[in-house]
Amino acid sequence: MDFPSGTPADLARLVADYPLAWLVNSGAHGFFATPLPLVAELDGQGHVAALIGHCSRRNAQVAALQADPRAQVLFMGPQGYVSPALVSRPQWAPTWNFAVAVFAVTVAFDDPGTMPAVRRLTDHVEAGQEQPWRIEQAGDRLPHLMARIIGFRATVTASDARFKLGQEENLPELLEILSGHADPALVGWMRRLNADRLHEQVAPHGDQTTG
Repeated sequence: MDFPSGTPADLARLVADYPLAWLVNSGAHGFFATPLPLVAELDGQGHVAALIGHCSRRNAQVAALQADPRAQVLFMGPQGYVSPALVSRPQWAPTWNFAVAVFAVTVAFDDPGTMPAVRRLTDHVEAGQEQPWRIEQAGDRLPHLMARIIGFRATVTASDARFKLGQEENLPELLEILSGHADPALVGWMRRLNADRLHEQVAPHGDQTTG
């Protein structure tokens, strides 16, 4: 089946909420895959234009990407099994819901951009803390840590997002899954991607209470 691709805002939210991704490429010595947290850079229309990150200078993938900068970046967002136990309709079959994205990118390493890349990631992941940690708090360790890594900007050349989050379900079954599934993150994304249908379902009740 064709899975819904969502909106540019859905894709940007996926990267923001689930920043750990696989950076994958191939080179003269085979395939490389490194898990890295990345931050999206958006263009004026809200599309993901680039992914900013950093990695170890000793990673063999760095040399492979310097020789051929083409790569793919794979994000896995909310996902989970949906059991027939949640649905009252007979013969309803189990399924797996998920939100994933694949970006084709061109990677450019950037020595001067290493500190800004680390700061950008730190600010993003610390944003929800009561007292966000800042990289300067690493003190004397900071120069040694920075010397081991190198920043990069992965320019997006194509993207493929797939949001299979209950859009194919009939509304009664969708409501049962939303009320019974144990994963609040998955349920939240299912509500987000089905917001129009859910709003239509509750709107008549809201109209009845207005006077």
